[in-house]
Amino acid sequence: MTSREPSQANRTGPPAPRMTPRIPPGDRGQLGLLGWLFCKLSARVWGVPQLHLFTVLGRHRRLFWSWMPFNGTLLYRGRLPKRDTEMVILRVGHLRACPYELQQHRRLALRRGVDAGAQAAIVAWPGGVELSPRHRALLAGVDELIGTRTMSDETWRTLAGHLDRRQLIEFVTLVGQYDALAMTLNTLGVPLDYSD
Repeated sequence: MTSREPSQANRTGPPAPRMTPRIPPGDRGQLGLLGWLFCKLSARVWGVPQLHLFTVLGRHRRLFWSWMPFNGTLLYRGRLPKRDTEMVILRVGHLRACPYELQQHRRLALRRGVDAGAQAAIVAWPGGVELSPRHRALLAGVDELIGTRTMSDETWRTLAGHLDRRQLIEFVTLVGQYDALAMTLNTLGVPLDYSD
């Protein structure tokens, strides 16, 4: 398998995402006062009535409060440029057919400099609009990690030509985090936050 070939599961396509939630969003009693207030504030920041990712995962309070700093570090305080982070997340969301991840990160990516043309190129990869060598290396790395659960020496060397050691660690962790999150979102049937 080359770095650009999707895994066998991706070639046949993943199952369609759940239309009904397996775990419904939690209310104040299920989230706890702090969790409920955090979810309300987060929804206001994102401009939605409810941020379903948080109101579903927040039902497992200990896990949620442990996960939030980790995910927040990758998303907001990482060593990768924000544009690179969003390109990676969008590619993972596409490969994992995760509507929730794609909906959230298409909007965030626009604010971080990934315009509609670049987003289309991420989906069309390896065809379509030409990307920079750096972004080709990022997407090839994502595809190989998702497809094989590891990375060849050749792909690693190419990626290492664009990222320092801390960024390489972060890149692999970012792909793994959003792969796991896509699996969680799709399996639990977390509802979309926007109607578009």
